[in-house]
Amino acid sequence: MAKSTLIGVDVGTTATKAVLIGEGGERLAAFSQAHPTHRPQPGHAEQDPRDWMAGVLAALERFAAEHDLSGLQAIGICSQVNTHVFVDGAGEPLLPAITWQDTRTAPDAAALEAQVTPEQKLAWFGGPVPIDASHALSRMAYVRRVDPALYARTAHVLLPKDFCVLQLTGAVVSDPVSAVGMVNEQGYVADLLDLVPGAAAKLPPLASFTTVAGRVRAGLPCAGTPVVVGAMDAWGGMFGVGVVGNGDAMYQSGTSEIAGIVSATVVPTPGVILFPPYEGIVMHAAPTQMGGAALGWFAGVLGRSPADTAALAGSAKGTVPLFLPHLQGERAPLWDGQTRGVFARLDPSAGAPEMARGVLEGVAYAVRLAFDALRQSSAVEPAVINIGGGGAQSDLWCQIRADVLGTPLRRCVAPESAALGAAILAGQSQDASTPLAEVVRRLVRFDRVFEPDRGMADYHAARLGQYRRLYEDLRGFNSGF
Repeated sequence: MAKSTLIGVDVGTTATKAVLIGEGGERLAAFSQAHPTHRPQPGHAEQDPRDWMAGVLAALERFAAEHDLSGLQAIGICSQVNTHVFVDGAGEPLLPAITWQDTRTAPDAAALEAQVTPEQKLAWFGGPVPIDASHALSRMAYVRRVDPALYARTAHVLLPKDFCVLQLTGAVVSDPVSAVGMVNEQGYVADLLDLVPGAAAKLPPLASFTTVAGRVRAGLPCAGTPVVVGAMDAWGGMFGVGVVGNGDAMYQSGTSEIAGIVSATVVPTPGVILFPPYEGIVMHAAPTQMGGAALGWFAGVLGRSPADTAALAGSAKGTVPLFLPHLQGERAPLWDGQTRGVFARLDPSAGAPEMARGVLEGVAYAVRLAFDALRQSSAVEPAVINIGGGGAQSDLWCQIRADVLGTPLRRCVAPESAALGAAILAGQSQDASTPLAEVVRRLVRFDRVFEPDRGMADYHAARLGQYRRLYEDLRGFNSGF
C-alpha cells in the first residue's frame, strides 16, 4: 500500500521552498530554488512570476523522480503577500510582479489613505489598518495612473500563490486572509475598492485555505493531484511554527521578520495589521521590512555568506554601533516608506564583527517595537514565542532576540515553516474531521528554547531607547530626499 504523503510549497521573497511530508509529519524531502529580485530604479523591487513557477515545477519534478508519490494526497501553496502580478485573460503576466518591498507606489498610497477616515477603518476592520505602498489598491492605482492601457487589459491582480495555482490548475481564486487590508468578515470591502475604478472586477473570488482550487493539469508533474487555495506565508508559517490557539505568539524570520499574536481581544492599535477571523483564529500581525535581508545586505558588503556574518558577530569585542535596518523604509509598526538605514556611534574599535552584531541587534530592536504594538493590540503577554524560518538557524541571533524581547523563544525543527504550514493545509483539505489545532500541534516539533539573559536587560533597554530616538531624530533628514 502506497504511503500517504503531502507537499507544501512556499513561494518566498528569495526562493521557492518545498517539503514532502508523511502522514505523521516526518520530513521526507526538502527543496529550495532561489529566484532574483530586480531593482531597475530606486524604490522598485520586481520579480518575474515565471521564476516562481519554475521553482514550483522543479520541486514537484524532484519529488516525483526521487520518491513514490502514488499516495500523494494534495499540494498546498503559501507565498509572500502584498506582492502583486497583473495578468491578462490568458493568465500571462503583463509586467513584472511588484513585490512587497517595492515603495514606488507610496504617493498613490498616501492619496488613498487621505480618502479614508479612522472611523471607516474601525467599522471595516476593527482597527487602523494602514494603506501603504504595498497595499493592492495602491498598486492598482499606480498602474492605472502610469499605464491606463495596461490596466484596462488586466483581467486579474494576483498574489504569487494564486498565480501558481492558476498555472497549475487553471483556477482563479484567493483566500480572504491574504487580501490584506481589503476584506472583513463579509468579504471585500466594496466602499474601499470603489476608490480605484475597476479594482473590484480584477480581484479574484475568495475561498478558504483548504478549499481544493483544482487539480494539477495533464502534462505537469503530479498531474491530477488536488491543489488547495493555500494561505499567505505569515499564516502558513504561523501553522508551521505551531501557533494556532488564543494567546499563542509567533516570530517568523526570513527576508523580513513577521511577529504575530493570536487573540480574540482587539484593542485598536496604530501600526498593527488585524486579519479577519479565520475558523475562530484572530491574528494580530506586525511585519517588518528587513530581517534576513538586512543581514544579507551586510554579508554582501563583507563578501561573506549570511551564516558566516551572523557567526562573526559572536567575536565582537569593541563598541557595537547602533543600526537601523530601514534599508528600504520600514513597515510595522512605523509604516514609514521614507526612513532609511544607518549605522550610528561608530568609533575606531568597531570593525566587521561589531558592525555584524549591530545588524543582529538592530533587527531585534525593530521586532521589539513590533511586539510592543502587538501586546497592546491583543492584550496578551505571551509566555513563550515560537520562532521559525531561515533566520532562526543562528543560535546567537535567537539568543539576542530573546534578550531583547525579554521572552523565551521556542525554535521549530523545520526551517521551512511556511512550506510545512502549506502541507498541513493540504492535509486538512482531505480530512477535515481532525481539528486544525490538533493537527498543527501534532506535526510541529521544536529543538530548543532560548531563555532571556536577564543580565542583558539594562543594556538592551538603553539601546532600545537610543534606537527609538535615532529614528525620530532622522525623520526630518530622511524626508528631505
